[in-house]
Amino acid sequence: MSFIEMEKNWYPEGVARCGLGKFMGWLGIWAFVGLLGLISMLWVFYRGIGVTGLDNYFGFGLWITFDLAVIALGAGAFFTGLIRYIIGVDELKNIINLTVIKGFLCYSGAMLILSLDVGQPVRAWFGYWHPNVHSMLTEVIFCITCYLLVLIIEYIPLILEQKQLNKIPFLHNLAHQMHVVMPLFAGIGAFLSTFHQGSLGGMYGVMFARPYAFREGFFIWPWTFFLFVLSAISSGPCLTVLICGFMEKLSGRKLTTYRIKSLMSKIGGTMLLIYMVFKYLDTWAWINGVLPKAGLTFDQMFYGLVYGKWLFFTEIVLCLPVPVIFLLTPLRKKPAFMYAGAILACLGVIINRYVFTVQALAQPVLPFTKWEIYTPNWAEWLTSGMVIAYGFIVMSLSYRYLPIFPQEVGLNKK
Repeated sequence: MSFIEMEKNWYPEGVARCGLGKFMGWLGIWAFVGLLGLISMLWVFYRGIGVTGLDNYFGFGLWITFDLAVIALGAGAFFTGLIRYIIGVDELKNIINLTVIKGFLCYSGAMLILSLDVGQPVRAWFGYWHPNVHSMLTEVIFCITCYLLVLIIEYIPLILEQKQLNKIPFLHNLAHQMHVVMPLFAGIGAFLSTFHQGSLGGMYGVMFARPYAFREGFFIWPWTFFLFVLSAISSGPCLTVLICGFMEKLSGRKLTTYRIKSLMSKIGGTMLLIYMVFKYLDTWAWINGVLPKAGLTFDQMFYGLVYGKWLFFTEIVLCLPVPVIFLLTPLRKKPAFMYAGAILACLGVIINRYVFTVQALAQPVLPFTKWEIYTPNWAEWLTSGMVIAYGFIVMSLSYRYLPIFPQEVGLNKK
């Protein structure tokens, strides 16, 4: 038996995959991107973050924007798991595996980015051993780490269900037993992810010296705590739909029904509607309450093109009501509108994380300071590209060899 024939025996039962040569060429493209990023990462480790575009003014930049964005977009894992296992929406069983892999990739990629941004990776363990109990970031680092462990635990049974591994009785029984207790891990994951998503927003909300991000709030929680949670659980399902659609387009196969993707879009759109209402209330209170108390005006929050008002209006006008209409009305029945709504919902969250991370730091806060311009350099872009390449490689291998989509066989019968 040739190697190619042996490799086919590792495919999920009853499915077809592209030729090995084409697949290796696809992986080779992303491996090259990943290699460039790996070289850049080693260079940053060797020379320090002084080789990046970060400085004493911008401790946060592209890496943290990227980090917060993928963490928010990866929230579809915990929210879909909550709906599937705790609330009991059984239809989501046909897409839950994809959300788990997506969540694992987003959170593991975020941890990799954080290892770069701390500046001294060999001391990254200080955050666990010497925690600053007065910082929201302490809660974030513990919750992200624990939730990544939960995602690994949720990913393992999917790996064990690979056709050849599943023939081993011990691994077969282990995968079955792990599925039995999966609702427990779904609940733990929902708890951990909710609090670290909120604390990431709360960290910005308590920065009273940064008027773009500062917010009043409810008891000890600034409004950004709740807004970050809502924005994450609204955009997460939308990214899952986009990934599924992209994989179908790339593979030329139906992986799940349009009904399932439409249901995920509806869930994301419903949460986006709730987020939009609170976001508009928060924006109104910020313009008419927070800024006047700080002696500032709305116009002073923006500067030039890179920090212009176009970002603000793109986020709250284009990326909120438009996707809500696309995802919650009969327009959702048309793929073009459904995917456009999902793209806009994800874009809005990315812009939100950018302005809170970079624009809030760039704004002058003293009479003798001025707007600062941050420009990420090659080291930041290439290492961010490495994380994206890592995601494509793992997702491609998972699709080729693991039973991710339960409906794939039935949908592609001739």
